[in-house]
Amino acid sequence: MAGFNVRSVLVTGANRGIGLELVKQFLGKSNPPKWVFATCRDPEGMQAQELQNLASRHPNLGIVALEVTDPANVKTAAARVEKHLKGSGLNLLINNAGILRLTTLETETLEDMSLVYATNVIGPLLVSQVFLHLLKKAAQQSTQTGLSCSKAAIVNISSEGGSISKLFAWQLGQVISYRCSKAALNMLTKCQSLGYGGDGILSVAVHPGWVQTDMGSPQAPLTGEASAQGILNVFPTLTEKDNGGFVSWEGKDLPW
Repeated sequence: MAGFNVRSVLVTGANRGIGLELVKQFLGKSNPPKWVFATCRDPEGMQAQELQNLASRHPNLGIVALEVTDPANVKTAAARVEKHLKGSGLNLLINNAGILRLTTLETETLEDMSLVYATNVIGPLLVSQVFLHLLKKAAQQSTQTGLSCSKAAIVNISSEGGSISKLFAWQLGQVISYRCSKAALNMLTKCQSLGYGGDGILSVAVHPGWVQTDMGSPQAPLTGEASAQGILNVFPTLTEKDNGGFVSWEGKDLPW
């Protein structure tokens, strides 16, 4: 990860799975960020115990309460992060929080579709909107030219399951609301690239692989650690050419 020096990063949905692994690996870097903000719904709850343990050993880790579907809560979280940054911007926003419902075309419901969209699409939209001024500030403060994850970036954790032309693993599960939400998240990423690129902010959708998490399954071929390591290895390679793009944890371009 030579050349990848990020001063501050925020990861949503960071109390388990890929989000937690990303936090661990940022903290474990030889040149860790000055601030790693890990967000989850209940920082004091049992599901955040591992984050709490990490925070006791890493003073640069800040755990922030965040419900991505609640606009008021997102604003409160942003105010807390801004206070910690003390005039600095936020370099890297990783919209990782997401949910999945095991549905088919026959069993999909209004309630499930609405819930999944609220978390997987509207959540990243709201979080990006509210933290935008901190991303802009980081871009303005940077001496780097072009676009990069070290300067200012929005990374939306998507899924190859949302690829319309590839439609990964259909035979293993239809998960209609999840697939549709990730296709929508990819479009949001493209829109963000067009809207924010002029402000020096890179926007990219990343497929983390099929991972052994609560959302994935025990039969998935990839560990959370391997996925997070791959994603962090990809970050230094992302430039203007990737703005609005869709890439895998291995750095490969993926079809829409």
